Amino acid sequence: MTSDFSRCLSLLRQEKGVSQRAVAKELGISQALLSHYENGVREPGLAFVIKACNYYNVSADFLLGRTLSRDGTTIAAEELYDYSTEKDNVLHGSILATLNKKLLVNSTGVLFDLLGKTGKKEAINAAADYLGTAIYKLFRHLYRADGTQNEDFFSVSPQQFVAGMPFADMICAEAEYTEALAAHVKDKGSFPPMNNDALMENYPGLYQSLLQIIHNTGERINRRSAERREK
Repeated sequence: MTSDFSRCLSLLRQEKGVSQRAVAKELGISQALLSHYENGVREPGLAFVIKACNYYNVSADFLLGRTLSRDGTTIAAEELYDYSTEKDNVLHGSILATLNKKLLVNSTGVLFDLLGKTGKKEAINAAADYLGTAIYKLFRHLYRADGTQNEDFFSVSPQQFVAGMPFADMICAEAEYTEALAAHVKDKGSFPPMNNDALMENYPGLYQSLLQIIHNTGERINRRSAERREK
């Protein structure tokens, strides 16, 4: 069993709004044993997993943390909801948030399309890991900002998060990304053209967003560098 199992077991009970004592009675075990299961102290047998799945009406794959879908189904890429295709694609209440979101979505689209043309699976996965962790970090900072949220929602402990484990994960992902690209060069793999004219031609509706990201980031880094030199 993984830590995902114990965390999911605990969260399902909290979501249902019932006590450990009540759940233990329904599942035919002691409250103490259920507490051990929810805290990862002991691992249950198959019979308990089946009972828990039936009680919470979820699949074993979901309870074991193997899928995000409660019925155990996996989601194919073509089935994922693409918010960027919505006609009124606006985050209500903030034009600035909508603008920045579109810049990032468009630029990410260019990046992954270029990576897809290299066919280097390791580079694509590493890029996804890096960006995924960046989003994870920003969301979790937002989630925990007011100090009242239950962080059991996350499998990474608050101590590990504050200590910088997600940042370390991003460093590892970036290293894997650059190593994958270097291996592609060594294998004499091809790269798509990335000069200004080629990008403008191949991504007429997206390239301006990438240029804006490059410009804004460059300006911000140079400004911060200058501020440090002045101190």
